[in-house]
Amino acid sequence: MSRIGKMPITIPKGVDIKIDGNVITVKGSKATLTQTFPKEMVVKVDNGVLTVERPNDLKRNKAFHGLTRSLINNMVIGVTTGFEKKLEINGVGYRAQMQGKKLVLSLGYSHPLEMELPDGISVEVPTQTSIIVKGSDKQAVGQFAAVVRSLRKPEPYLGKGIKYAGEHIRRKEGKTGA
Repeated sequence: MSRIGKMPITIPKGVDIKIDGNVITVKGSKATLTQTFPKEMVVKVDNGVLTVERPNDLKRNKAFHGLTRSLINNMVIGVTTGFEKKLEINGVGYRAQMQGKKLVLSLGYSHPLEMELPDGISVEVPTQTSIIVKGSDKQAVGQFAAVVRSLRKPEPYLGKGIKYAGEHIRRKEGKTGA
């Protein structure tokens, strides 16, 4: 049995879960999220506890058992507390700023890069060299942070670029003068 799949999810107060066939809708104080899960998975809600069960031990059902539970758990966490990713910018002249609903990045190119924020995502720029991406959908937050990071990945010689907070960049030694 899947260790993750068999763990129950406790539903906090203020979170409303609606199951319609194989579509689950989680509504909370921050947002409303909807997810379609495989029709073989059985999702039950009893006394504020949600459980996910699989009908048999086919390989496909085993694979989707833990996935379904994790996706639903991420939805519950997202509508109550939300998710955030922190990015750091390193490099001379590299900086970020918000202009309305656009994130404007100066990353050493001949022009500043402007990024429109997707729905459900908010971005804070507390300093010119740090970016905080927030939202209730874990996948959308991670995807937007990855797109911002991909604009100028950290390079291994000087460490210039955009990296996740806490990410360790493996540094290489430069040229030797022999």
